[in-house]
Amino acid sequence: MTYNLVCGLETHVELSTKTKIFCSCPTAFGSDPNTNVCPKCLGEPGSLPLVNMATFIYAIKAGLALNCKINQEVSFDRKNYTYPDLPKAYQTTQFIQPICTNGYIKLNSGKKIRINRIHLEEDAGKLIHSGGNTYIDCNRGAVPLIEIVTEPDISSIEEAREYLEKLQLNLRHVQVSDCKMEEGSMRCDVNLSVNRPGEPLGVRSEIKNMNSLSFMEKAIAYEYERHVTAIKNNEPLVQETRRFNEADGSTSAMRDKEDANDYRYFKDPDSPYIIIDDIFIEDIAKTMPMLPEKIKNNYLEMGLSEQDADLIIKYKKVSDYFSSALVTGDPKILSTYMLGEIFRSIETESQKEDFNILVPYAELAELSNLQKEGKINAQMAKKTLAEMLKSGKSWKEYISKSDMEGIDEGTLIAMCKTAITENPMAVADFKAGKDKALKALIGAVMRQSRGKANAVQAEQTILDLIK
Repeated sequence: MTYNLVCGLETHVELSTKTKIFCSCPTAFGSDPNTNVCPKCLGEPGSLPLVNMATFIYAIKAGLALNCKINQEVSFDRKNYTYPDLPKAYQTTQFIQPICTNGYIKLNSGKKIRINRIHLEEDAGKLIHSGGNTYIDCNRGAVPLIEIVTEPDISSIEEAREYLEKLQLNLRHVQVSDCKMEEGSMRCDVNLSVNRPGEPLGVRSEIKNMNSLSFMEKAIAYEYERHVTAIKNNEPLVQETRRFNEADGSTSAMRDKEDANDYRYFKDPDSPYIIIDDIFIEDIAKTMPMLPEKIKNNYLEMGLSEQDADLIIKYKKVSDYFSSALVTGDPKILSTYMLGEIFRSIETESQKEDFNILVPYAELAELSNLQKEGKINAQMAKKTLAEMLKSGKSWKEYISKSDMEGIDEGTLIAMCKTAITENPMAVADFKAGKDKALKALIGAVMRQSRGKANAVQAEQTILDLIK
């Protein structure tokens, strides 16, 4: 018998504001512990919050990017719980009147994963366990978050990953957040239940604080099997919150799962109701960049493969650079440069996200046009680009006028004859059906011509000569 996986995700995303949600403390990652704090973000008596307007701008951008309705009357509430990393003993959040509702992300299959709500809230601090002691770093406390809550529409691990990847992609493109899971600026809680087809929904578990896509996948797989085994053996399941154990990919119980009334939500008396007018939303909408799905469709119309388009739009700055080069350059040749020499020169994910390369997009476009017009071949372009990436110099420093003149037909025929004469074994292998031997002959011609020969023309000439 098959068992249905029913899954919803709650994703916490730190916003890219320079200061915290209710004070002017910086949000910079990596500062010394407890240096980015003040009485307001620590909730000391007598301190009052001052709402950071930038957090609303970022939250509205996120809502627009995720097809949400932007609510024009919002408020803040207090979520009451006691934990060492929350000095105030409550979290300021939006429970009753969130800023965004009723959105969705569309998967490649066409299925829509519905977004119930996006709400603003403050982050908690961080517990650091070392040498048998626990230390509290409050730097992250009151850093502005949006929490994005889906409906339970996800029915496989693959759908969960695709949803989270598309969420990350959209938020990066509108520059709401860097969404770096390894730094904690994007974290995911998994709500999961299992049931037999046709039966009511099963008992729900929540797995907290997934900080990587692979951990999320492992947690879902483990928890699904745990639920299925319990159902098969008629063992009781309880609604609870669980933690993911990175060492072995298992989950373990933390506490009984709380319901909303356990947190004693109530209106934050220190925060006013906030009215967002139409003009404010419209002005933000006018600043929105093109979303990844639209950019990808443009690339596909230009002849790029879906795989190549996905790799380029994965990184906001890469996509911006590539789109700028496309204005005057050749799409297919440029994509070869991007996914070849350029990506080889910046191997890590963080380097691709930052995308600080020395070659201006206009120079890359010019290089692609030289290759398109047949003035240089792909090998010379590759060699030139590798040098440009190291030095930041123009292609003109590496390609001379004579390099672009190529070689005439008579010289090409002579070079092909020499290659055939000097490589009899390759000729014999090719005639015996070994197609790879032809590449050795073409390579001999390219060496003779110092890369100036046209490889396609050289191939055809060799074939004509050895028939």
